[in-house]
Amino acid sequence: MNHRLVIALPLAAVLALPALAQTAQDQSQPANTQQTQSTDNSGGNATGKAPLAAPSREGFWGRINPFARKNYVKRQTEPIRDRVNELDELTSQNSKQIKDVDSRATAGIKLASDKANEADQHAVDAGNKATQAQNSAQQVTTRVQTVENVVSNIDQYKASNQTEIRFRAGQTMLSKNAKNALDQMAGSVKGQRGYIIEVQGFSSGKGQTAITTSQKMAESVVRYLVLNHEIPVYRIYLVGMGNAPVPSTDENAKTKRLSGGRVEVSLLKNDLEQLSSNSGAPMSSDTQQQPK
Repeated sequence: MNHRLVIALPLAAVLALPALAQTAQDQSQPANTQQTQSTDNSGGNATGKAPLAAPSREGFWGRINPFARKNYVKRQTEPIRDRVNELDELTSQNSKQIKDVDSRATAGIKLASDKANEADQHAVDAGNKATQAQNSAQQVTTRVQTVENVVSNIDQYKASNQTEIRFRAGQTMLSKNAKNALDQMAGSVKGQRGYIIEVQGFSSGKGQTAITTSQKMAESVVRYLVLNHEIPVYRIYLVGMGNAPVPSTDENAKTKRLSGGRVEVSLLKNDLEQLSSNSGAPMSSDTQQQPK
């Protein structure tokens, strides 16, 4: 019996030593960890905490402990697990911040692009308005030049049409052919302005008798134009030429004196009608002024 007791006591002592060593190590580790964290806290890292400290005991029992318990393993792994969780949280925050920065940058780029497009559109509109203003100015300049030319040449009439009315000797009444010729001429000036009608009467005979006869033939033409076509009297200029010689178209030929009577009706126009057509606002007949 004593022999067994002697053998059991040393064996119990051997088995108790690892447990005592682990208990002492567990009691000393928090203090060492706190001391290491306090000394290394000035270094700083991503989590704002000191790096994990190495195990305080590196002996045989610190590396290989066949009697390690669950609480001992938990205490050893908790700091690592906490740091991993902190790193995951930091990674999530960084990803969120990156997304926020990207969204703000995208919004800023879009806003800048919209502003640039708006500025380009304003520039295009300003260019179009400038072009329109230039065209309007050019049109006004052209219009002013046209008006100046017309005003300067307002009394310059050009022959537009000429009709000759024949009369028999001693006759002052208009024939049917004469009326048709006058109707055609009067129809071409209806609603127009800037024209005058020159009526010259020629008659055979001599002296004052020829002048009187030519005057009566010309007056019959004027009367027909005024009564039948409502041509204003102030637009008609009448003169009795008597037996004045008729100019010949051939320079070498002599001037001829015609027998019987005739009336030359000439339509003369200036540039006022052209100015009216360009402006698009022709004056009515009752507002027309006598040409000078």
